[in-house]
Amino acid sequence: MKAIILAAGMGTRLRPITLTTPKSLIEVAGTSLIERQIEFLRAKGIEDIIVVTGYLAEKFDFLKDQYGVTLIHNAQYESYNNFYTMYLVRHYLSDAYVIDADNFLVDNFLLSAPESSLYFGVAKEGFKDEWVLHYQQDDLRVTAITVESGQGRILSGVSYWSAEDGQHLQQLIESYYQEADYANLYWDDVVKDNLADLNVHVYPIEGHQTFEIDSLEDLEALRSQMEAKN
Repeated sequence: MKAIILAAGMGTRLRPITLTTPKSLIEVAGTSLIERQIEFLRAKGIEDIIVVTGYLAEKFDFLKDQYGVTLIHNAQYESYNNFYTMYLVRHYLSDAYVIDADNFLVDNFLLSAPESSLYFGVAKEGFKDEWVLHYQQDDLRVTAITVESGQGRILSGVSYWSAEDGQHLQQLIESYYQEADYANLYWDDVVKDNLADLNVHVYPIEGHQTFEIDSLEDLEALRSQMEAKN
């Protein structure tokens, strides 16, 4: 098993901090967001970790020596959404986690041996324009993904892809790259449009287990929460 961590973004909503520090290298509770993810992955026995960089890529170089990760640079991080980032690492998708580096994982809810492809879905209310998971109640198989506002179980920025689904997604990504206008395409669009050919289930997590930092106020609230917890 391996993991792909997507760390190419600019984190513009956290300026001025992110003018000199990538969002995923911001520290909370004594460590950066991405290092906490790497440590959580290692705790589950996952050592093969690929980090895709873009903005301020040189800031991530220490991860090679300190954690032995593989760094892949997306030179087009300003031009495209994350579909192109995933195109660069499509060969790693089989039996792999995919994690957005800018999310703070409060708890280590990762699994050592997932039995199928999974979207780790978090229950949320009062959101706007989020990716909502629709799934069968009996076996939690994902039947649709919509972008909407309101309440429901949404993408958390953590997913796992089985060997079979990962291989199929690699082929789909290559096809989209050749045929589609992908400038505004997200990689989850590929999944959304091809769910019938994939075996994806929801793994429910709670809102307190992960934290999406969208503003400086969010960051300060998270730091206060973690200080109180510790």
